[in-house]
Amino acid sequence: MAPFALLSVSDKTGLVPLAEALHHQHGFQLLSSGGTAKVLQDAGLPVTKVADYTSAPEILGGRVKTLHPRVHGGILAKRDDAAHRQDLEQQQIPLIDLVVVNLYPFRETVARPDVTWDQAIENIDIGGPTMVRAAAKNHADVAVLTSPDQYERVLDALQSSGGGVPAPMRRQLALEAFQHTAAYDTAISVWMAGQMDVESAPWLDAVPLRQTLRYGENPHQKARWYSQPNQGWGGALQLQGKELSTNNLLDLEASLATVREFGFGVDGRHPAQQPAAVVVKHTNPCGVAVGDGVAHALKRALDADRVSAFGGIVAINGEVDAAAARELTSLFLECVVAPGFTAEAREVLSTKANLRLLELSSAAIDAAGHDHLRSILGGVLVQDLDDQPIDPATWTVPTQRQPTEQEKADLQFAWQLVRHVRSNAIVVARGGQSLGVGAGQMNRVGSARLALEAAGEQANNAVLASDGFFPFDDTVRLAASHGISAVIHPGGSMRDADSIKACDELGLAMMLTGRRHFLH
Repeated sequence: MAPFALLSVSDKTGLVPLAEALHHQHGFQLLSSGGTAKVLQDAGLPVTKVADYTSAPEILGGRVKTLHPRVHGGILAKRDDAAHRQDLEQQQIPLIDLVVVNLYPFRETVARPDVTWDQAIENIDIGGPTMVRAAAKNHADVAVLTSPDQYERVLDALQSSGGGVPAPMRRQLALEAFQHTAAYDTAISVWMAGQMDVESAPWLDAVPLRQTLRYGENPHQKARWYSQPNQGWGGALQLQGKELSTNNLLDLEASLATVREFGFGVDGRHPAQQPAAVVVKHTNPCGVAVGDGVAHALKRALDADRVSAFGGIVAINGEVDAAAARELTSLFLECVVAPGFTAEAREVLSTKANLRLLELSSAAIDAAGHDHLRSILGGVLVQDLDDQPIDPATWTVPTQRQPTEQEKADLQFAWQLVRHVRSNAIVVARGGQSLGVGAGQMNRVGSARLALEAAGEQANNAVLASDGFFPFDDTVRLAASHGISAVIHPGGSMRDADSIKACDELGLAMMLTGRRHFLH
């Protein structure tokens, strides 16, 4: 018997050409209901109506059409399961190998300003999502199409394979089907929540609520923390301290992103390349350093700006030992995250009962993936994390003076930090230690002025990194006046030549990375 293709669509775009190809070129019998069946009949195609196929008429004004064992048995049966085949034979149920369904236009309906509650509810599809989910679940044997955009792709695959839809495509179509039904359900819940004045964060419906936080960034703001177990911060183990706050989590995220520039872990997955520590305040690093050991790196990071470090968040990329723990007790801190803490360190830190200690594994970090999500009004922006490895071999030197080997090392260190500072961002560094950070200013020279003033006399023979190009030569000249010996930036300004000329005039070396690192 020729395989069945079940077609039941609200959007009739491309329906007839699809059905013609399925029937005439690939031998499918066409099974359909309601308006879809009428369109196919009007096009002269042989089609079996679902009501005739099931011997059960549509009821409840069309609310029940396809919810029948003869439909779902043909979709859900495992072709390689003898018991399933026996059930089908006993019930005389044919196989349905292809399901083409898109759903009632709920979003379009509720977009009308005059739509009533009853009209919206009547446009909630029941049978459609049920068939879509059944076919997607059984994608080992069934292909499911939920959008006209997929028709040509599937027909091409049928033509080239000389048989059914290939398994990798069936799996991809199943994913798209589940995404389709998830988006549909989200649209319904968002609309209902809006009608009922209920708080809703629809894009988080699939993510478990981990914790209702005390408040948001400020006490008058409500806040909740959603997280998948064992993924990212959802996989962190809090060893001691007060409940985490919204600001704690935001700062922890910033500190972790920065310290991971130097590796992170003790489990062999992403071991620390060099002991490093980061201190963050208001999502900007205020002290970053590498060292001969964890305790040494931590002391150098704190010494970079102990005034700003007060009340800060610390990230350490290796196991915290007793010496590092004693350094952590030298001032007030909010949180510390590391891949591990020794028993001796835990004992030392237990004297700071309110200090939040978090142990985070490389496995939990990896499980979180590489998407960076941020919310905007009524939506979510998704982009890749800016965590691609830095490759100094691709950098160029446009100045007459080449940087020394020490300057090259310092420039690389500063460049690793500057992409974690809010734009416009400037970092002054030397010897594996940040000396001054300028963040979030509306002009680049303003950020440079802050960073250089923070560095003070230590700026002499240090280097300066900028997350974006120098639009004018003023930043270079300001840096030289403070004793900076080399600068690094992406390049690409129409006035690059002005900054290069200033470097040559003042004896500075410059490196161009060709890659910008804005952070908002």
